[in-house]
Formats: sequence, C-alpha cells, structure tokens
Amino acid sequence: MAIPLVLVLLPLGLLFLLSGLVVNTVQAVLFLTIRPFSKRLYRQINVFLAELLWLQLIWLVDWWAGIKVQVYADPETWKLMGKEHALLISNHRSDIDWLVGWILAQRSGCLGSAIAIMKKSSKFLPVIGWSMWFAEYLFLERSWAKDEKTLKSGLQRLKDFPRSFWLALFVEGTRFTPAKLLAAQEYAVSQGLTAPRNVLIPRTKGFVSAVSIMRDFVPAIYDTTVIIPEDSPKPTMLRILQGQSSVVHVRIKRHSMSDMPNSDEDVSKWCKDIFVAKDALLDKHIATGTFDEEIIPIGRPVKSLMVVLSWSCLLLYGAHRFLQWTQLLSTWKGVILFASGLAMVTAVMHVFIMFSQAERSSSAKAARDRVKKD
Repeated sequence: MAIPLVLVLLPLGLLFLLSGLVVNTVQAVLFLTIRPFSKRLYRQINVFLAELLWLQLIWLVDWWAGIKVQVYADPETWKLMGKEHALLISNHRSDIDWLVGWILAQRSGCLGSAIAIMKKSSKFLPVIGWSMWFAEYLFLERSWAKDEKTLKSGLQRLKDFPRSFWLALFVEGTRFTPAKLLAAQEYAVSQGLTAPRNVLIPRTKGFVSAVSIMRDFVPAIYDTTVIIPEDSPKPTMLRILQGQSSVVHVRIKRHSMSDMPNSDEDVSKWCKDIFVAKDALLDKHIATGTFDEEIIPIGRPVKSLMVVLSWSCLLLYGAHRFLQWTQLLSTWKGVILFASGLAMVTAVMHVFIMFSQAERSSSAKAARDRVKKD
C-alpha cells in the first residue's frame, strides 16, 4: 500500500538533508585541511563519509520500499567484484539505475569508492551533488568539444586511487524512452546499422577515452544489463519514497581489459557490438523472464538500517537540544521560521524527485537531435 507522499517527504527529507549537511561540512573541512598534504588519506576518509550518506539511499531501496534486485552472474565474476578496479558500462532503463549500481557496489564492499560519470547539473543538487563532487565523480555537459578535456583529466586522476573503485558509464548517454528509441531506430536505418529494439545506440567517444586511459591500471570491464520484468511496476524515486516495491533484474558479465582491441576504432566497434548483443539478450529476457546466468543471492544487509537508526537518534537528540536551547518554538517568529525550514526541506525533496525524472519527457525531435550530435 502506498504511503501518502506528504507523510514521508518531511521526516525522510530532514534525515537525509541534515545528515548530508553534516557529511558535506566534514568533507569540505577535510578537502581544505588534509587533501593539500595527503590526497591518499583524504580519499580514504572520504570513502567512509560518502558511504555514511549513500547507505541511507540503500536503506530506502532495501528496507523502506523493499525493492528486489535479482543479480545474474557467473561465480567468478561475482567473486572478483569489489576486489579490483573496474569500468562498469550499462544500459539506462529506469530512474533508479544509479541506485541499482550502488546496491551492487554496497554488496561488493566498494560503495564509498563507486564513482560515476554524471551530467554537469547533478553537482549542484544540495547534499547529494555536493557529496558526489567531493567523491570525485566526473561531471560532463554532454558536448564532446567541452567534455573531452574534463573527462581525460578526471580519468587520469584515478590512477592512484587507494581503494578498489568502480567507474560507472551509461554509454547510451541518456535514459531509454520510446521517443529516443524511435530516434535511434531512424538513425540506424539511415546509417545502414542494425536498428535497436531495447537499447539506444551507444555514444562511444567517452568509452573509447576511458579504455585508452584506464587500460594500464583497470583490469576489468563489467558489462551490466538492467531490465524491469514485464509483470513488475517500473521503480521511480516517487514510488520508492511511498514505500512501493518493484523488481529489477541485473545481468553482469566481466571482460578482461587486456582482451580489449588496441585501436580506438576497434574499441568503439567492440562497444557497439556489445550493445547489439545486449539488445538480443533483452529480447530473450522479455520472452523468458530471466537471464541464462546463475542467480546470485545478495541478501539485505542490516548495515544500512543501522546507519539510518544511528543518524536518526543523533539528529533527534541534536534537534531536541537545539530547540531547548534556542526556545525557537516559543515565539510566533520562531514558529514561522521553523515552518519555513520545513517547507524548504519539502521543496528540495521535490527537486530531487523531479531531477530523477528529468530525461523521461524528451520529445522525438530532441531525441533525434541528440543522436545526430554524436
């Protein structure tokens, strides 16, 4: 049963935003005081801090909404995940694909060192965007002329990262929608390519640069395929906040970086071929409801639950002491100020929800223009 949104936005919003501001403040202090002298130490501490924040969102998925992420992989792939640097590529099917990636990273023990390539506007989101910036996420404008230098310098900085990390890259460049699929099919026909049915045509420039720079220090590429089963509702941030469950199937295949082609053209072709195969794989899943690989049980660890309970107790105590000290609610001016703060929290949470849905409304014309730009 769905929980009325108004009943969850305030308490969950207060929990996430206040704890996030605490984490952001500590990150900022460390960035100014420790990073100039020891980037390694700063990164090690920041992995822990980022995990304290991201685990709250893991809790939302695992415990609040009860979303079931079913993982298909061969045992050797799963055994190595979290124990090596990896470039993770995936199709982009839903509003919460990034959260699914965090679930996999948390189960593999590298949530705090999971990094992604994001659109530039993401870093301006309060708390979550700021923490991503401190965690060295790469932010791009989706214009290769502007992004090439930013991407290459960001990738170079990862060479001395002190923990096993994942760099996630959605090579389609945008979220899958019917309008974007139509544009991709029209473009494929015009170029004599195989018309996709379940994926978009990958934009390979970023992937080629990533392989070129990272092949010397990243041993693996994780080819990830995400699909929502036909009989399951599509998960969204709005549904998650309302406590509504869903099912997500994820198939993971490890490729050794040493097996990658040498030339940029061949790397680009490899990526396109992977998405042609992914398209056929999704056709088969739609027909059968499953992937061929073994189902890996990932459970529902209590760590995220303990983190949320700890933050809740800490913030409730702090709020009680603050209100007691300031007597904020003893005057009309204080009540109005308090109410304004709650309204601001609600507004920020609505911004998060709208941002997660931002790419679903692209028109067919906009989608065609995006395909042609690559």
